[in-house]
Amino acid sequence: MSQPQGKLSRRTLFAGAGTAGAVAAVAGLMSAPKPAEQAAPEPKAAPAKGGGYHLSEHIKQYYQTTRI
Repeated sequence: MSQPQGKLSRRTLFAGAGTAGAVAAVAGLMSAPKPAEQAAPEPKAAPAKGGGYHLSEHIKQYYQTTRI
């Protein structure tokens, strides 16, 4: 099946739209500013008598989610 030269086929239209979308995605990734690297927080020293468990806000939040 040959199509007249003046008309766009559905296949050509979707292929063009896909290509344009891929080019736009790559251009967006290339021009995005890179985030500044943040310094890692210094780890706390280990307790002298062992252990190391402490009740933090994160742990309190976990305990809240486990309550029925």
